[in-house]
Amino acid sequence: MRYLKAIAPLLIVLPAARASEEALARFSRSEVHMAVDFEVVLYASDEAKAEEALTKAMRRIAELDQRLSDYDLDSELSRLSETSANRDDPRSNATAVKLSDDLWQVLSASQEISRASDGAFDVTIGPLTKLWRRARRWKELPEAEALAAARAAVGYPFLKLDPEAHTARLLKPNMRLDLGGVAKGFAADEAVQSVGACGISRVLVRASGDIAAGDPPPGERGWRVGIAPLNPDETPTRFVEISNCGISTSGDARQHLVINGHRYSHIIDPRSGEPVSGRSSVTIIAPRATMADALATAASVLGPDGALALARKIGGAELFMVYEDDAGQQRTVESPGFERLSK
Repeated sequence: MRYLKAIAPLLIVLPAARASEEALARFSRSEVHMAVDFEVVLYASDEAKAEEALTKAMRRIAELDQRLSDYDLDSELSRLSETSANRDDPRSNATAVKLSDDLWQVLSASQEISRASDGAFDVTIGPLTKLWRRARRWKELPEAEALAAARAAVGYPFLKLDPEAHTARLLKPNMRLDLGGVAKGFAADEAVQSVGACGISRVLVRASGDIAAGDPPPGERGWRVGIAPLNPDETPTRFVEISNCGISTSGDARQHLVINGHRYSHIIDPRSGEPVSGRSSVTIIAPRATMADALATAASVLGPDGALALARKIGGAELFMVYEDDAGQQRTVESPGFERLSK
């Protein structure tokens, strides 16, 4: 299966343990899940314990890959999408579906970001992402009728969650959920927790541009992470030091469509159904990678002013955004807290 949130990868600079802490050795493992390389890096004093933690972390990521995929027709997410309101009778009541704790957590967090961003982030975007995936594949724009039909099936207020019963209902016909803008961050958070349950706290989990960090490497104040520039082929010149939080970058440098000289980003505005205009790369630091992942997508849709306003709404969230203005000049905006974390 694949998740379609394309990002500009973050560069991690991994220091070796200092001499006074040589008892802690560095261990790592990489596997492909959710169509990206997941890397788990940790520091431990015992090799057997480290290998056990790495195995449990990857097993947890694989479990979430199967559960949260919108490509796997047998996944829990796909089965939920199949219960949307009766296509022949839009007035019919949708089925209330009991959710696993994993899917409940992801959808609950997603709805919070949807409300905070006024719909700039929306996991009900599935009909639109499917349409624009086809457009990029065939290099042709969607027909107006198909676009209107997809837009009619999108809207986070029509995903109803019951916090007491932990159930979900999809109130519109043809609704489809797409967790591409949040699942990798959630999986990274869960992998960090899996490692922590093994008694290891110095850990970092990277899913391309989505990172969850635990305690820092031995002798360091934090994990040093390079911020992706607007051009992903350039070397990062900006770095932050992070620990016990998440960081995520969302950008469209590598996935976009050009037709008749017009550039169409892979990032879709759920409210209009159209790709966002202009080029940008957004990096968010937040208490959890789940939140950072979703906020980075929302910020890409909102643009610089809206992105800064959104970051101010969310406790603990910091923003850095580089973008091209109407004249093609690169500009940056950042929150005060992000500047304090920079090195």
